[in-house]
Amino acid sequence: MCSLWRGTLLTLTSSLNRRVFQCCRQLGRSYNIASCMPEAVAFQGVSDHSGLYKFSVNESDRFWGAVARQRLSWISPFHTVQNCDFSQGKIKWFEGGKLNVSVNCLDRHVQTCPERVALIWERDEPGTEVKITYRQLLELTCRLGNLLKRQGVRRGDCVTIYMPPCPLAMASMLACARIGAAHNVVFAGFSSEALADRIRDAQSSTVITVNQGVRGGKVVDLKRTVDQAVQNCPTVQQVLVAMRTENTVPMTDRDVPLEEEMMKEDVVCEPVAMDSEDVLFLLYTSGSTGKPKGLVHTQAGYLLYTSLTHRYVFNYHDGDVFGCVADIGWITGHSYIVYGPLCNGGTTVLFESTPVYPNPGRYWEMVERLGINQFYGAPTAIRLLLKYGDEWVQNYNRSSLKTLGSVGEPINTEAWEWYHRVVGDGRCPVVDTWWQTETGGICIAPRPADPEAEIVPGMAMHPFYGIKPALLDTEVGEVLSSNDSTGALCISQAWPGMARTIHNHHQRFTETYFHPYPGVYVFVVLKKAVMVEEDVLAQQLREMVSRSIAKYACPDFIQVVRCLPKTRSGKIMRRVLRKVVERNTDELGDLSTLDDPDSVHEVIRGHRRLRGDGKQQ
Repeated sequence: MCSLWRGTLLTLTSSLNRRVFQCCRQLGRSYNIASCMPEAVAFQGVSDHSGLYKFSVNESDRFWGAVARQRLSWISPFHTVQNCDFSQGKIKWFEGGKLNVSVNCLDRHVQTCPERVALIWERDEPGTEVKITYRQLLELTCRLGNLLKRQGVRRGDCVTIYMPPCPLAMASMLACARIGAAHNVVFAGFSSEALADRIRDAQSSTVITVNQGVRGGKVVDLKRTVDQAVQNCPTVQQVLVAMRTENTVPMTDRDVPLEEEMMKEDVVCEPVAMDSEDVLFLLYTSGSTGKPKGLVHTQAGYLLYTSLTHRYVFNYHDGDVFGCVADIGWITGHSYIVYGPLCNGGTTVLFESTPVYPNPGRYWEMVERLGINQFYGAPTAIRLLLKYGDEWVQNYNRSSLKTLGSVGEPINTEAWEWYHRVVGDGRCPVVDTWWQTETGGICIAPRPADPEAEIVPGMAMHPFYGIKPALLDTEVGEVLSSNDSTGALCISQAWPGMARTIHNHHQRFTETYFHPYPGVYVFVVLKKAVMVEEDVLAQQLREMVSRSIAKYACPDFIQVVRCLPKTRSGKIMRRVLRKVVERNTDELGDLSTLDDPDSVHEVIRGHRRLRGDGKQQ
């Protein structure tokens, strides 16, 4: 490693890490904010969380500049903190700066704590977890980076990754970052058609996959899906195939046995110096029409924002084990399994299975066995497990837990209270996090906050540092100030983690997020809506958190019968429900992520029955 890189790695010493990040949970009524965030020492007049938040939005350049200099390792320093213009959809942070994301996530921690566990792969088979240290993950990443270069991948290329949660999937993401390529991770539950759409749009010449996936005791032929997809992708030149199972699969001249070829490579791969605004990854998400849009996230700003939110929303400390049970194919996995935890030198859990395999105690048995301190999951999974009763939770020791989190959709009060009372024994704060693929990281959550601040069940509550929300009247665009208001929830100033554009469609990006209400980013339009999932969801939702509601508001109350259309990660696909209520069932869009496609037909039939009864919701 060159002396320049070695110098940057030593900017954060272990003693500084301890001083920066060891902030006691119980600080009492009187405390110094600098004990949690040392950068605050330089912020005049800031002595508590409220003051720090105000400083972060009123003195945005000073706040983000100080945090970026302190918490990231730079090759070349930035000269401009931010250069943003919402009217043009222009967002640039830390211009002039150069760094490498994989170095910030791996190398600098290898310098200080090489044998610290970086990730714990919780395999589908209970009790067979695999622990990988920072040193091992760096070696894996370097070998894979060298293999990608040998296969012709260059800086600026985009590699598509179609893999289940596994160490090689994480190493593939980091290897791309190391050599200057972007990655396009596609959820391994997508159909071949959906995968092909994303490969073509990203113009990938290289795809990385596995022979088969294993989930809930079932084997899934992922290589077969890739084979079908690439038949319609003329840009694909090679497919790197890892072995998750021992079963052989058909290989063509295009296919490369990943592990075999990777072991021929050196364990050192020189990292590429990347500009702050170079592309880090594309992540495709469906809009209101179901047509995938590739959100673009860049290097420095995204990494900084995910690491900061991971640290402070979840009260993460050095030595904790962070358990996010999302799939790496979603933004939650990118931000809070891979980049946020690794940038902080944390230990992160990679969960391959389902919440009910082999039984409904799977999550909590895992918490006990791995000693998980922060647990982050979807409300739909929590509601599912609630139905099985308290016994499956209480069978296991959960004393390691310190913080519980929910993500993906609003959590209803009953599920929140069960999560807090039963899973957390009434002692763990529940952070209901509100954000989007587009925002890169958590924007609104109950924490961070002043010590002993109340958390209201089912409410996200507070904007994160640097996030300045505004509720606008949807007709005239004026700011609403009364407590009982609904309208367009917007963010009135830029933050580092936000997406920069839609790949190949910048006009769509600006029209969707900035043109509806000039001068602000449109987060979501709040409407009074109700969704009923059996007896669990029988309550009014004040918020319908969906990126597409900024354009299409649900006109009626939504009555759902029997089962809701959910993705394999447990998230309710509200886009489908909205189209059913609006009677636009010919415009349902991409349904390939649904765990049970038949649920859509069930909802349509149920809605027709309700409509035929003449009931007005």
